[in-house]
Amino acid sequence: MPRFADIAEPKPTAAGLEEDYAGIGAMLDRGDRAAALAAWDGLRRRYDTWSALVHLRFAQDTTDAAARADRDYADALSPEAADLEVALKRRLLADGDRAGLAALVGEHALRLWDTDVTTFDPAIKGDLEEEARVTSRYTELLASSKLTIAGQTVNLAGLGPFAEDTDRSVRHDAERVRWDFFAANGDELDGLYDQLVKLRHGMAVKLGFSTYTPLGYRRLRRVDYGPDDVVRYREQVVRHVVPLVGRLLEARRAENGWDRLRFWDEALVDPAGNPKPAGDHDVLVAAAQVMFDGMDPRLAAFYRLMSQGGFMDLKNRPGKAGGGFCTSFPTAGVPFIFANFNGTHHDIGVFTHEMGHAFQNWESRGWDGVDYLWPTMEAAEINSMGLEFLSYPGIGHLVGDDAAERFRRMHLIGALTFLPYGVCVDHFQHEVYARPEASPAERHAMWSRLEAVYMPWTDYGDLSFLTKGGRWQAKPHIYGSPFYYIDYTLAQCCAMQFWVKSRHDYATAMEAYVGLCGRGGSAPFQDLVRSAGLVSPFADGALADVVQEATRVLGV
Repeated sequence: MPRFADIAEPKPTAAGLEEDYAGIGAMLDRGDRAAALAAWDGLRRRYDTWSALVHLRFAQDTTDAAARADRDYADALSPEAADLEVALKRRLLADGDRAGLAALVGEHALRLWDTDVTTFDPAIKGDLEEEARVTSRYTELLASSKLTIAGQTVNLAGLGPFAEDTDRSVRHDAERVRWDFFAANGDELDGLYDQLVKLRHGMAVKLGFSTYTPLGYRRLRRVDYGPDDVVRYREQVVRHVVPLVGRLLEARRAENGWDRLRFWDEALVDPAGNPKPAGDHDVLVAAAQVMFDGMDPRLAAFYRLMSQGGFMDLKNRPGKAGGGFCTSFPTAGVPFIFANFNGTHHDIGVFTHEMGHAFQNWESRGWDGVDYLWPTMEAAEINSMGLEFLSYPGIGHLVGDDAAERFRRMHLIGALTFLPYGVCVDHFQHEVYARPEASPAERHAMWSRLEAVYMPWTDYGDLSFLTKGGRWQAKPHIYGSPFYYIDYTLAQCCAMQFWVKSRHDYATAMEAYVGLCGRGGSAPFQDLVRSAGLVSPFADGALADVVQEATRVLGV
C-alpha cells in the first residue's frame, strides 16, 4: 500500500528542465514521436508531483520559513517550465500529421493544447511569477488571523462553530469579529487585488487579448462554452433559484420568530441547531469508512487506502492555510485531501466534497496522458459535489441517525442557497476584468449592485464593512483562481441531477457516477455531462427541473 510519507521528487532546476526538453526534442528530430510523448508525460508527472508537494507543505504550515522558500522557488520556476511545455506543444501541433498525433494522445488533448499555447509567451514570465507572489501573500494574510471570541483565540476557520450558534448574539459576534479582521486589513486586500487585476490585464494585452476575460477562460481550458453561455446560465439562476431561496429564507425567518432575517442568521439553517459531526476528527474518519463501505466497494477500498496511507490532513491548526482542496501526485497515482475541521457540519461537506475529487483522480489514474488525469474544473466539481449528494443514505454514520434527515434537508437548502452567491461571484469578476482601471471603491460598488440582483434578501445590519461591498474579499478564488467560481454552480446543477436520479434508483446513479469519475478529463465538460446521462447546465430547463424536485421535497 502506498504511503504519503514515501512520496518524494528531487527539486528540478531550470537547466535540468531545459536538458530534459532538449532530449525530448531530439527524439522528435529522429522521428520517434511515441517515445518522445512517453518521455514528456513522465517528465510532466514528476514535475507536477514535486510542485504539488511543495505547495501542500506550504499550505500545511504557512509560518514555516523553509516551506515558504520552497514555494517561492516553485513559483519562480513555474513560468520557466511553462515556457518549455508550451514550446513543445507548439512544435507538436505544427506537425502536419495531426491525425497521427491524435491517435497517440487523443483529439481532446489536442484541443486542450490548442488552447494552452494561446495563454503563454515568454514576455509574461515575470508577470506570472509576480501573480503567484501576490496570491500567496493573500493566503498568508488570511492564515495569520488571530481572532478573539468568547474568551478564545481562533483563526478564520475556527469561527465556524460560533457563526452558526443557536444564540443569535453569538452569531452576530462571530460575524463582527470576522469582518473586523477584513476591515482592519482592507487597504492591503484592496491593494493586492488591484495588483492582480492589473497584472492579469497586462498579460492579456501582451498575448493579444483586449481584456483578461478570454485569457481567463483559456487558462481554465474551457473549450466547449464561453461567456455568453455563462450569462444565460446566470439568468436561469435568477429566474428559477433566487425566488425559491427567497421563500426558504422567509420561511426560516417566520419559523424563528425574527422580525427580520439578518446576514448572521443565514448560517443557522436548522432552528434546532445545525446538525454537527457525531464526534471529533478521529470519530469522523472512522465513521466515514463504515459509510463508504455501504455505498460502493470501489469507493470503500479507495478510502481505506487514503486513510491508512496518510493521504489526509483534516485538522485545523494555527498557521495552516484556510479552506480545503484535493491535490495529486501523478507519479504515485494517489491524491491527497486537505481541510480544516472545526466541529461543524462544514466538516462533513468539505470531507465528502474533497473525497469526490480524490476518488475521481484515483479512478482515472490509468489514463496514459497527464492531460486526462483531471477534467476541467467545472467537470471536476461534479465529481466532488456529486459525492456530497450520493452520501445522503449513509450520512447518519457521520451525524448520528437521529440527525440524518435534518442534515439532508440542511445540505439541500445550502446547495440551493449557494447558487445565487456563486453566480454573483462570477458576474462580479466579469465586471472587474471588463474595467481593470476601476478603483477599489468602484469594485466594492460593483459587488453591492450585483448582490441586490442575486441576493436581494441580504441584510448586513451594523456590519459596516459588508454594507460597503466588502464580502467578496473573503473568497480566495477571486484572488487566486479568477473565473473558477462559476464552476461550482455549474457542477451543482449536475450534482443535483445525480441527487434526483439517486432518489429513484440509487445503484444506477452510483454506477453512472463511478463511470464519470473513471473518464477523468478525457472529454470536454458538456460531453462528460452527457456521458453520465445528465443535462448540460446551459440547456433551457436544466435548473427548472432540479428546482421543481427540491421545491417538492422541501415543501416550499
